Amino acid sequence: MPGSSDPVLLDRRNRALHLLQRIRDEAHRFAVRYNRKLRKKHTIRSDLGEIPGIGPQRQRTLLRRFGSLKGVKEATKEEISRVPGFSQALASRILTYLGR
Repeated sequence: MPGSSDPVLLDRRNRALHLLQRIRDEAHRFAVRYNRKLRKKHTIRSDLGEIPGIGPQRQRTLLRRFGSLKGVKEATKEEISRVPGFSQALASRILTYLGR
């Protein structure tokens, strides 16, 4: 209670206590889920991001199309250049950087 240093004690079977606990648990679940979403967004990285001309959007596009970095490495220059937003020159640069 505001201005009081004494805690409010509620019986363990009190419905108000159960409601407060559920509100607390839901707030915690929401905060944890949001934090995980932020961490996941920042930790998804690959060698593709170091290639000049490949930003986060193109990185996602390539990984969605080919499934993984390994899939991109195994793709041909023609397959990569068929992906919207990728030219022959950019496909060559990607494969050269990835060691093909």
